[in-house]
Amino acid sequence: MTDSRQVTARPYPFAAPDRLNLDPHYARLRRDEPLIRVRLPFGEEAWLATRYADVRVVLGDARFSRAAGVGRDQPRTMPRQPDLGMLAMDPPDHTRLRRLVAKAFTARRVEQLRSRAQEIADGLVDEMIEAGPPADLVERFATPLPIQVICELLGVPFADRDNFHTWSEAIVSTTSLSPEQIQEYMQSLWGYIGELVAIRRVEPIDDLLGAMVRARDENEDRLTEQELVQLAAGLLAAGHETTVTQIPNFVYVLLDNPAELARLRADPALVPSAVEELLRFVPLGAASAFPRYATEDIELGGVLVRAGEPVLPAVGSANRDGTVFADPDRLDLGREANPHVGFGHGVHHCLGAQLARMELQVAIGTLVNRLPGLRLAVPEPEVPWKSGLLVRGPLALPVAW
Repeated sequence: MTDSRQVTARPYPFAAPDRLNLDPHYARLRRDEPLIRVRLPFGEEAWLATRYADVRVVLGDARFSRAAGVGRDQPRTMPRQPDLGMLAMDPPDHTRLRRLVAKAFTARRVEQLRSRAQEIADGLVDEMIEAGPPADLVERFATPLPIQVICELLGVPFADRDNFHTWSEAIVSTTSLSPEQIQEYMQSLWGYIGELVAIRRVEPIDDLLGAMVRARDENEDRLTEQELVQLAAGLLAAGHETTVTQIPNFVYVLLDNPAELARLRADPALVPSAVEELLRFVPLGAASAFPRYATEDIELGGVLVRAGEPVLPAVGSANRDGTVFADPDRLDLGREANPHVGFGHGVHHCLGAQLARMELQVAIGTLVNRLPGLRLAVPEPEVPWKSGLLVRGPLALPVAW
């Protein structure tokens, strides 16, 4: 069994993100070296898990802890140590906070929002059609749709979207913002939420933020004021940021796979399975992040991970593991067995997974149905891509129809 004391760490990430292509190094690692020692641009050395089974263990086994990383020089691609709030907690603290908002994101509650999301999506497409092509799908559709949905769920004025969407970049920035800008944006976001909290105390409203304020004020041992503000800010940012990115990612992949897109247009009932397959196929993360720390010596992928050592789960690689997914590098919108880990696994499984699924289903279904001639309005090499962020995606996606 390999021991960390006998292994030289390799630089990671292996290369800069190439659009939505998964780095080919992962395929070789899954085959030959499923767990390797890596050194990121910042922080201590770590293990990188690349196989599906090992990634599931790291994400789901209580012996791998997020809270154990607090106060450590965690491996990361950004200069700063991010303040991740609930994402840096283990049960029972994590459970206490998650329970306060989990009811708002149940499958039943999310289904009640579907008709409103559909109304918003149709309205955005109406405006695109009226203005005529070309249009930037990121600006005209992918950004306002999830922002308006999370605003209405949480109780945040949609009119303030430009400000909080800008501030939210601080949560996903690696190098796109300076440490000073990140701190400024986070303070602005927290200050903004703090003002909304104060308003709820004077004018109670029946929305998620109002419910969180009541939970704080009526039972203070459940939620501190700082936890209230940071939890609400995290929900607002995370509740739109990744979906804003995934909508154009999914459209880009579909346009790059015309046979599968034609299949979807011919059979709209495939939309739910198409979304699951796109969640599996698209490597959203620019690199693996959010290490888990072993709380005891654990054998993983033929390697002895010692207590106190961090392990990075390579979710994008796990979702291409051929031992789990047949023909893993092929997009198959009708894939039946699809236990992907695109939303994570275990106690930190994405709180808003059901909301994101619904929004993505509405977005893709609406675009396929309403704009059957959807196509890129520029040559593919001219599509600009985001950089310096935890996530990858088009900065703009000019389309015509």
